[in-house]
Amino acid sequence: MDIILNIFVTLLTFLYRVFGHDMVLSIAVFTILVRLLTLPLTIQQQRSTRAMQKLQPELKKLQEKYKNDREKLSQEQMAMYREYGINPLGGCLPLLIQFPIFIALYSAINMALAATPTQMLDTGGRLLIPGLDSVIPLNNLWLGMDLTQPPDMSIIGTSITSFIPIVLIILVGATTWLQFKVTMPKQQPNANSDGKPDQAQAMSQSMGTIMPIMYMFFTLSFSVGLSIYFIVSNLVGIVQFSLINRMRLKDAASADAGTSLMTVEGKTPKIRPASESAKKNSAVANPKGPSGRAVTNKSAPKAK
Repeated sequence: MDIILNIFVTLLTFLYRVFGHDMVLSIAVFTILVRLLTLPLTIQQQRSTRAMQKLQPELKKLQEKYKNDREKLSQEQMAMYREYGINPLGGCLPLLIQFPIFIALYSAINMALAATPTQMLDTGGRLLIPGLDSVIPLNNLWLGMDLTQPPDMSIIGTSITSFIPIVLIILVGATTWLQFKVTMPKQQPNANSDGKPDQAQAMSQSMGTIMPIMYMFFTLSFSVGLSIYFIVSNLVGIVQFSLINRMRLKDAASADAGTSLMTVEGKTPKIRPASESAKKNSAVANPKGPSGRAVTNKSAPKAK
């Protein structure tokens, strides 16, 4: 963890020097860089989530078939995952990757914004680029709030800027909810029941309510700098998932257009009209001679 922490402290301090000693802008740019680095994992999470969503009807059949045999059910589910090339933990991997980043960023913000001489010495020893210690101490104030401390709710109402903590809390909750709505695929009703979502869908809907509230409580307990990280990370995630969904819909439309083009070009088998087939059969049964009259079989005995 110390290696990750030293990298984060160095990067934050470097961005702080590049962007004219603006710590909030440095945290925002740092967040964008982290989201771009984890973009392949984000795409994998989106694909895994949608694949699991499409596989729910088949999984429901397996659950009904092996409802009394847990071991057999697990074996059949894993076999189905291997058959379709799905990793059931693929949707959780980006969250597991972001958790140590979350912890390291929280510590990095507090260390980079050192206030005491002891903390400044510790921060200077963690910098991996020579010369960055010249910008220490970093400015830890933003709109009257200390970036290293949780928002002070006791000052609300004393001035206009005192309402900024409430705005931060609302933005964290709203962007978290919106990112969850954009990320999760549209819930499909369960065709085998009364039309209500199944257990997995109900759990996903519950998470969409619990997660924003949980992050709002985090905002009250952790530093203001971390709240800025939450907001920027959610906004970048919303943009990323929107672009991924747009590209997916564009690819699906291109595939449909290609299928239609093959049909127009005559690559699908043509069906002979019924009237045309009837004419051909009539001509075989009654062939015509040079004069155009039907040829009769003279050797056939006449009916008396």
